[in-house]
Amino acid sequence: MLLILKPQMTKTDANELIARLAWMNLKTFITEDDNRYCIALIHHPDQKINLELFSELPGVEKIVPFKERFKLASRNFKRSRTIIEIGPVKIGDGSLTFMAGPCSIETEQQVYQTAQALASQGVKILRGGAFKPRTSPYDFQGLGETGLDYLSKAAKAHNMLCISEVMDTKEVEIVAKYVDILQIGARNMQNFSLLKAVGEIKKPVLLKRGMHATYHDFLLAAEYILTAGTMEVMLCERGIRTFEGYTRNTLDLSAVPVLQELSHLPVIVDPSHAVGMSRFVPKLAYAAVACGADGLLVEVHPEPNKALCDGQQSLTPDEFAKMAKKCMQLREIL
Repeated sequence: MLLILKPQMTKTDANELIARLAWMNLKTFITEDDNRYCIALIHHPDQKINLELFSELPGVEKIVPFKERFKLASRNFKRSRTIIEIGPVKIGDGSLTFMAGPCSIETEQQVYQTAQALASQGVKILRGGAFKPRTSPYDFQGLGETGLDYLSKAAKAHNMLCISEVMDTKEVEIVAKYVDILQIGARNMQNFSLLKAVGEIKKPVLLKRGMHATYHDFLLAAEYILTAGTMEVMLCERGIRTFEGYTRNTLDLSAVPVLQELSHLPVIVDPSHAVGMSRFVPKLAYAAVACGADGLLVEVHPEPNKALCDGQQSLTPDEFAKMAKKCMQLREIL
């Protein structure tokens, strides 16, 4: 349930209220919404709760029961949009955020060259994979911690933030040491141990939708991260598996407005993994912007034909520049 406090109640008052409820062994979360504080009380479904007990607490204006199984991710918990601030970058504030870079970090020169080109175009977040989940065990699996070091240094050298995927609970602290945003890939969307582990780090997380996941599956996965302690979560639509085999996946554009209605979390779109062919990436990016996406996650490589991973869906820096310019023009029109 959600306790909506009276307007005059401060965060200190809210914390004092939570202290009074400590004996009930409830999970509690504070949010500020519409210039007032709210307290989410999470309890086991079998735990009987006396609503009158909470309505009589000082400072409580009203009690709102949660309608959805996902609670902290819902609009019920927070009606206003969540804005994630990382240094000078704001995600979810109405602007369009680009996260771009190679699918996989291959060499120090490659990631520096890409970072330089993207930074000159105004991109603030550099992406790159160091631990690569590949369908075949014989494919390039990434450079591991060495790749993270290259990514972090390239980002800092060009005044950028960086994001990279974490695949295993054993790697969470290693990846978190180098990056500003932790990414959970589609294959790990329901790896609940991993979701809890990244949530405990309390760094921003980009969660990708699993290729067979419903919206509710997706939001419940985000709930694992939120309840573990990280409230800065981004939802990333990257295409789902359908009967169509011409493209890599099928981009579900309806996910953008639907998720923004169901949840307060920012919604990012990855057109590269959705379509799997670079020539279609720009048009899907434009469609995502038209649907109201908060940002785009795009694969960019200085020489896609020589890429060790997903070169067929990577844009060159020049191609990305043309696409990004049109995306910004479209956002301005809208």
